Amino acid sequence: MKKLTHIGTGILLIMSTMACKKIINIDPISNIGVNAFYRNYEETKAGLTGCYYGLQKPLEYEWMLSDLRTDNSKQGVANSSAAINFEFNELDMFTLNSAHDKVYQYWLQTYKNIRSVNYVLKSLGVGYTAGKTSLGEGTAVMSAAQKNQLAGEALFLRAYHYFNLVRLYGDVFLVTEPVDPEQSKKIARTPVAACYELIIADLTAAKDLLSPAPYSPASNTEVGRATSWAAKALLAKVYLTTKQPGAALPLLDEVISNSGHALLPSFADVFSINNEMNKEIVFAVRFKAGGFGLGNLMANNFAPTSSGSAIVNGDGSGYNFPTNELDLAYKTPATGATDSRKAVTMAKYSSKLYVKKFISPVLVKFDAENDFPVLRFSDVLLMKAEALGFGNAATVLINQVRERAGAVDYTSGDFNTGFYKYPLDGSNPNGLTDESRFLSALLNERRFEFAFENQRFFDLLRTGQAIKVIKNHYALEFDSHYKAYRPAFTLAELQANLTEEKLLLPIPQRELDANDQIKIIQNPGY
Repeated sequence: MKKLTHIGTGILLIMSTMACKKIINIDPISNIGVNAFYRNYEETKAGLTGCYYGLQKPLEYEWMLSDLRTDNSKQGVANSSAAINFEFNELDMFTLNSAHDKVYQYWLQTYKNIRSVNYVLKSLGVGYTAGKTSLGEGTAVMSAAQKNQLAGEALFLRAYHYFNLVRLYGDVFLVTEPVDPEQSKKIARTPVAACYELIIADLTAAKDLLSPAPYSPASNTEVGRATSWAAKALLAKVYLTTKQPGAALPLLDEVISNSGHALLPSFADVFSINNEMNKEIVFAVRFKAGGFGLGNLMANNFAPTSSGSAIVNGDGSGYNFPTNELDLAYKTPATGATDSRKAVTMAKYSSKLYVKKFISPVLVKFDAENDFPVLRFSDVLLMKAEALGFGNAATVLINQVRERAGAVDYTSGDFNTGFYKYPLDGSNPNGLTDESRFLSALLNERRFEFAFENQRFFDLLRTGQAIKVIKNHYALEFDSHYKAYRPAFTLAELQANLTEEKLLLPIPQRELDANDQIKIIQNPGY
């Protein structure tokens, strides 16, 4: 049973009792105030469950701000005159400005949920000062064990949101407690380094507050909530992002050895709606079909246009097209074999590629069952390989993931010869060092394993490969795709659009315009 996503009934019952039997929306919970609602364990847990629901809305836009800006994805109709496709073009080609609606929507929906999480944390007495998260008295009455569990989950959610914000926007508004609209106008942008102090503090506290019980679906009636293992895995990714691989390694070792999570034998089974929250899923954003308003939009959004019900009921929107380059990259030049993950990840309809990974049967349009994985066990293995760097130990970890896909194992010698068992990156000629070839192989593995899970952009950022890889992508796809865009660019002009500054999104212009208290400095390049 998908207990977590049946949030409407539980929250609305509590709220209607407090409001003379009236049905009240989920969103205004945080407007009622801590003392009026978050009085005990049941109410606070219901509010926190609403915060899990709040993960869904930013995810509607996340692929646009991440995968669409990489070599994985493109706007499928280059010469389209549709307004939404112009917005996609601007993201794909790094020509957007600070008024871009999707940049604003992601920002808005993320901060909405941070606000809700902060109300929960305040009721639990959680504070943050000078790089340290602490747990005090709070107003909600419950046992110490209940308090630790809810605080740990809420801290994980806040860290998850800020981690995404800081990687996409740079310096952001670091809000750690509920504030009213006028107070919010007095908050300046916080430097990236200080944002990471909060993220690390929140996840460090979360991993210690949450239960260390290993994964066990038979006994876990709260499956889908954040766990200590999810906090450790996300903290490890934060440490890799902040160039602290030594701090990431012990956390990854703990998850590998003690979490109960493991690779499934079949890659396809990881994404089956009949096998949700399986032992490979460390954390996911949960969805529920059936008319609850909790369904996943991706099945219809990613299915091809004019496909009727051939792919999914209600036709498709044709968003997030896989690139031809990615399609070809799954084939190994040395053997001609195609990586088995391709058939799960993408397919063709009427000669058009589309994302297949999140398509499942739906009765009603935009109401699919698929959960969206945020952290998988294969990610943990490949993060450890990244933290270790070039060598036999990392090669063993990569091969665990490759073997599940039926791919040929690496040896360390492959990194000396350009790893010809694997697709070659045209931007990496043979004159590179072993470490560089290892990194390219690792990024390829992550690309195939996590395609369209919104990881590619962050992987390229973290490893310093974004500019090189995306410009190379433009060159490979220019004649077949990009030169048909309107307005037209030459290849040189298209590549010149992409600078280090443009890897960050702009702070939404509406945010700047609404603040009449302090001057907010825009990111360079916008």
